Amino acid sequence: MTDGIRDQQGANIEPDADVAAKVPKKFIDQTTRRYRNLPMAVRIYILAASFSGVASAVYYIFLPSPPLDLTYYFFLMAMYLPMAYLLLPAHKGETTAGWLSYLPALAVLAITLYLSTQGRNMTFQSWVPPTDWQFALAVALFALVIEAGRRSGGMIFTSIVLFFGLYPVFAHNMPGIFWGPPFPISRTIGFNIYSGDALLGIVTRVVGEVLIGFLIMAALLVATGAADFFLKLALGLMGTARGGPAKVAVLASGFFGSLSGSIFGNVVGTGSVTIPSMKRSGFPAHYAGALEACASTGGMLMPPVMGAVAFIMADFTNTEYAVIVIAAAIPSLLYYYGLYCHVDAYAAKAGLAGLPREELPSLKQTMKDGWPFIAVLLFLIWGLVFMRWERLTPFYASALLLALTFAKKSLRLDRQQMLDVLFEIGKLLSQTMALLLPTSFILGGMMGTGVAPVITAELMRLGGENVALVLGIGVLICIIFGMMGMLIAAYLMLALTLAPALEQIAGLNTLAVHLFIAYYAMLAAITPPIALAAFIASRISDSDPMRTSWHAARLGIVLYFIPFFFLFEPALIFQGELHLTVIWLFFNIIAVLLIAGASEGRLYGFGLLRNWARLPLFAAALLIGFPEWQSTVAGFIVVAALILLRTYSGAPAAEAR
Repeated sequence: MTDGIRDQQGANIEPDADVAAKVPKKFIDQTTRRYRNLPMAVRIYILAASFSGVASAVYYIFLPSPPLDLTYYFFLMAMYLPMAYLLLPAHKGETTAGWLSYLPALAVLAITLYLSTQGRNMTFQSWVPPTDWQFALAVALFALVIEAGRRSGGMIFTSIVLFFGLYPVFAHNMPGIFWGPPFPISRTIGFNIYSGDALLGIVTRVVGEVLIGFLIMAALLVATGAADFFLKLALGLMGTARGGPAKVAVLASGFFGSLSGSIFGNVVGTGSVTIPSMKRSGFPAHYAGALEACASTGGMLMPPVMGAVAFIMADFTNTEYAVIVIAAAIPSLLYYYGLYCHVDAYAAKAGLAGLPREELPSLKQTMKDGWPFIAVLLFLIWGLVFMRWERLTPFYASALLLALTFAKKSLRLDRQQMLDVLFEIGKLLSQTMALLLPTSFILGGMMGTGVAPVITAELMRLGGENVALVLGIGVLICIIFGMMGMLIAAYLMLALTLAPALEQIAGLNTLAVHLFIAYYAMLAAITPPIALAAFIASRISDSDPMRTSWHAARLGIVLYFIPFFFLFEPALIFQGELHLTVIWLFFNIIAVLLIAGASEGRLYGFGLLRNWARLPLFAAALLIGFPEWQSTVAGFIVVAALILLRTYSGAPAAEAR
């Protein structure tokens, strides 16, 4: 993305030259540079390991007689975990891999390869509690997985994972509902490593059986130029509209985020082009940064390819991934519609025109050059939603993309690009494992002590008196953990404790509850005071981080309320009767339009608003969107009154300026 794209005349549409220098190093992917500085033999090993991991996944998923689950999981760790140490620095000063990276890489390779040969033994003979030598291996692997997590997620992440991973050791000293029976350190570590409720459980299963296919497809899309295509497509579709560059940011980030599932990578990738473009067209720096942060955040749960949370949710709730893709469609589209309405209102108020057509890529040429990407995306949706191929779909989509690259000469991969694909797959999977595998210890700690059902029971007791209090506790935990970048950890904790309580207290829909948790964990990326997505975007836009964060929260305001709407009306996630879906979708579209109008001070089809009218309009919008007939009618009455009193609620242009 940061290499720029070309318009139809071949001119580069480049990001600012110093964009990369403005972004904090920890948010910039340095793995490619580290890879290129490795000795040739090590680079060959990385490519060979990446190929072996892909081959083992294909063998396990497609062949009628696959290896045992545990054998496959440990082999996959052996192929990709060592790369995490080679590609991620041990400390800030380690610019190239040294002994602090080679030693843990060799150790984790040896241990996981050995354990992959013990799959049958572990399946038929429990290793919990472990013998002396099993305990020694468990301690070593536990420490190595934690170290990989430290390199990927930082010290706060590591501290929280360690606290929960070792929780059974000191649980008997904890007060009240957090008390648990004491367990020796040997059983605790052994449970974390060898149990199907921890390292060998849901997280590893999702990575090895579902996520790997989508990461392989993502690597192929990156290598063939899909990100540039979607950016040019957004420019061609939206570039000439008023506030065009900002609408391009919304559309491009939605496209890119739906494929990458990464908030921060999305901000740096698309933001390096869209933010400077928005500033040049007249948007203030803080507004440009805030909008990109919001647009990138929404990609985390934008179908068809969503973040890791969605895959874990599918396994956790025993729900087909296709059902989750369908369920997330309306909330995601409403969110991006809200961003679009914000941009349109601001551009109209500020008199910001779109870009001249001659400065934009030709839409016809863009579609001619990139039609294979559209074909693959449609095929992916068809395979997931209609054929229900589940984990097979991304492999089929990858095969289709490779076949189409041979039909389209400009997309055809040469030998070097194929090697780049192998490296990209290895990089994505090693970083994913380094960040996700440690979170399995959170499950191990809570399941091993039996604390999770006790907390659920206490939440149910509280909920018997006040459901809103239980929801408030869940929202607070989501935002706190999300602010630290621990979206997966927040989801896992609340899926174990809060979700069962809400389902039993109020009879709420299971999928709605889990999506509610996921959305609020994601929201922390744009919620002050620690809004990481907005912070990164502010560096690119040269704006004040706090001002950018507050504006991000304002622009993304729709996302703070949509989860409550579908929580109390599951028809909005296609978990109810279809006529209710149509009715409440219609009302929510109106509500989103009104929320954006109240936020920006200009309502579509009405004009500018006086300041006093914005708050009642905002309140009326929430009443209309909330799925309850009396509140909806009351909201429409307030809106009608504001329109009828246009002489008093409308503002002249001079006052708005």
